Amino acid sequence: MRDAIYRVKPHFPRRAWSALTAPYWWWYNRARHQAAAAWDGRLRRSAQRMAAFRDRHLGQRCYILGNGPSLQRTDLRRLRDAVTFGTNRIYLHFPAMGFPTTYYVAVNTLVIEQCADDIQRLAMPRFVTWRGRRWLRDSDVIFLDTDYTGPEVFSTDLTRRVFEGSTVTFVALELAYYMGFAEVVLLGVDHSFATQGPPNVTVVSTGEDRDHFSPAYFGKGFRWQLPDLEASERAYALARDAYERDGRRILDATVGGHLEVFPKVRLEDLF
Repeated sequence: MRDAIYRVKPHFPRRAWSALTAPYWWWYNRARHQAAAAWDGRLRRSAQRMAAFRDRHLGQRCYILGNGPSLQRTDLRRLRDAVTFGTNRIYLHFPAMGFPTTYYVAVNTLVIEQCADDIQRLAMPRFVTWRGRRWLRDSDVIFLDTDYTGPEVFSTDLTRRVFEGSTVTFVALELAYYMGFAEVVLLGVDHSFATQGPPNVTVVSTGEDRDHFSPAYFGKGFRWQLPDLEASERAYALARDAYERDGRRILDATVGGHLEVFPKVRLEDLF
């Protein structure tokens, strides 16, 4: 049903579409998960654990690693001793990097469902959407109350509702803000995809992945959702403005990236 909804979405004015589909998304994306939290205490305990991360890295710099092909052209060895955020299947790149990321983030249920065993084996703090609870029974996972409909806001209190912004990188930016980082550097956020189609529609990979750093990232048979680059850009602008209002900044050191929301820098110049 969700794919059918996304396929007809381009044919409706944005406001009319929002009004028409709001009841469905309210139930699918919020109400049923809030109801589950009433009897499953993991979300409440996660919020309590999340509070311990507030301002943990006050005034520091961190790096958020996207999963674009440009990551193969980025010298990540410089970041061995830095604080890093990885997302989705970034762990496939750990051997090439020579180290794991400091933190891990996942909010896409298709990724969580198909990679649950991999995610549960990771040793760093892991921040995962509450929607993924059915596939992750590991008590060390910190669940976030995320959604991708409703008010488009930059969430500054990660113990409450967290807007996803149509990209896990946005959630990583919210986490970095919550932890107090003064400067965030993006790497591997190419913001460009060879695979085309309606945003958010689920597709099944038929061969090697050309849109990420590894051909096996979303390899043959993997189900994934096509990106919504327009919605992502709106979210990135929210993040930029929130950081700037607080005297912080987000820099983009992606090699050849197509995102134009943040100031561009070269990774080597930061050292």
